Amino acid sequence: MNRRGMILSVLAFGGAGFGAATWYVNRPTASSNTEPVAPEIAETLIRSYSPVLGPKDAPVTIVEFFDPACEACRAFHPVVKDIMAQHGNLVRVVIRYTPFHGEGSEEAIRVLEAARMQGVFEPVLEAVLREQPKWAAHGAPEPGLIIRIAAVAGLDAEAAQAQMLAPQTVGVLNQDRADVEAVGVRQTPTFFVNGKSLDPFGEAELRHLVAAEIAALQS
Repeated sequence: MNRRGMILSVLAFGGAGFGAATWYVNRPTASSNTEPVAPEIAETLIRSYSPVLGPKDAPVTIVEFFDPACEACRAFHPVVKDIMAQHGNLVRVVIRYTPFHGEGSEEAIRVLEAARMQGVFEPVLEAVLREQPKWAAHGAPEPGLIIRIAAVAGLDAEAAQAQMLAPQTVGVLNQDRADVEAVGVRQTPTFFVNGKSLDPFGEAELRHLVAAEIAALQS
């Protein structure tokens, strides 16, 4: 099991093990060995069309390479939301699509792009992640299920049918695939904070890196 898989198991662990799980993901850690990525890579981290959660002009940017069918992405979503809530208007999250989980991933990304076009990206994202065990089960999603889930969250399903196949959506998928390759992303979620790669990976490390960037702004 790799580190992401281990952390996913901890984040998903509940009940009697909650205390141990909390200790693991919040345990004291050494500072991450983070350096800004090369300029040519930094240029590919964010695109003008990329969905943004939080204030668009926030001084600290978390870029998340994200697969809606990824269990670790689902597990980390509450962590990312908590970081945003903790730091208010200082932090934003930019989503980059990373369809590593086959056909189900791509369909979900097309649904999310339709939701972005319709101005309902965030509620649809929440619904898609909440219901992920249903539509992404065993890599063989029930046809149309994810659209029905999104429709309950506010998506105009009829309009979405055309938007999911629009040249604009195809262009977004192709560009994000190219950027994933250029950046060298191999697993999801992968995070960058103000152009610095999160390495090593973990909840405590992500919180530390964001806090360090905010402290640098205030120094």
